Amino acid sequence: MHPWNEPTLHAFAARRDRLPHAILIHGPRGVGKLALAERAAQMLLCEGASKPCDQCDACRWFKAGNHPDFRRVEPEALWPQAEVDEDAPAKRAKQPSIEIKVDQVRELAHFLYIRSHRGALRVALVHPAEDMNENAANALLKGLEEPPAAAVFILVSHRPAQLLPTIRSRCVAFPVGIPPREAALAWLSAQGLVDAPRWLAYAGGAPLRAFDYAARGRVDLVPVGDRESLEPLAEALQKLAIDKALLAFGLPAKYQTTGGQPPSAREWLAFARRMGEDRLLCRHPLNPRLFSAAMLAAMPSEGREGFGAA
Repeated sequence: MHPWNEPTLHAFAARRDRLPHAILIHGPRGVGKLALAERAAQMLLCEGASKPCDQCDACRWFKAGNHPDFRRVEPEALWPQAEVDEDAPAKRAKQPSIEIKVDQVRELAHFLYIRSHRGALRVALVHPAEDMNENAANALLKGLEEPPAAAVFILVSHRPAQLLPTIRSRCVAFPVGIPPREAALAWLSAQGLVDAPRWLAYAGGAPLRAFDYAARGRVDLVPVGDRESLEPLAEALQKLAIDKALLAFGLPAKYQTTGGQPPSAREWLAFARRMGEDRLLCRHPLNPRLFSAAMLAAMPSEGREGFGAA
């Protein structure tokens, strides 16, 4: 777990014996919410004197990924490749699903309504919770409305506003914010990241995203040929547009993608808004080259000289 989230884990630990049946850990991407949720789950399942002790059988099983009273529900696209291959021996003709499906939630219900293997809690972690499709969300809601005994749901969300209001209302929320800049830079430096301040700015202050961006490298403003590259391109264009608009207002660039002072903020704000909409479309089955070319063609002509930050 990351050091800036330790106070939140201590808050969990202080309430361990009176935690609600459903917890919602939410905040921006790249701030360590999933690692915090995993540590909280381990704490709930730990059988040692200190929580979590990292030494008892329960902690060892959890770290090995085979604790019998823990289940993790994620979109198929986030599964390790070995799991995908195990569940689908024949080579897939289509991309792994980016949604959490209703069958996954129904399987979770079967797990939660049987007796605990260790005679204690059963813990279900759903990540990212907003990726549940409508049927899956409704199925989970039934479990939250009539929670099984000795079971805890931990939901992790990057965009909690996209969850059903009835799901949010049945969870106790634990927000996780952007860590202090000094703590984020110290962590990035410890990972050996070069030019950490620049990448952290591009990530909006989220250190895990900064590390991921640095690993992927520069995003070139050219049409792309695969779906995985679409959203990073749309995100890069949106950040460039926001920086251009801020500079046009005489303000410093937030993401450090560009310099100079563009003549018009209105065009760049409109383009940033469009890129926000296009980012939502990038997950759909589109022709990547045509869609990316359309995004680039919509850019104000003054900004086509290149992209300098990522």
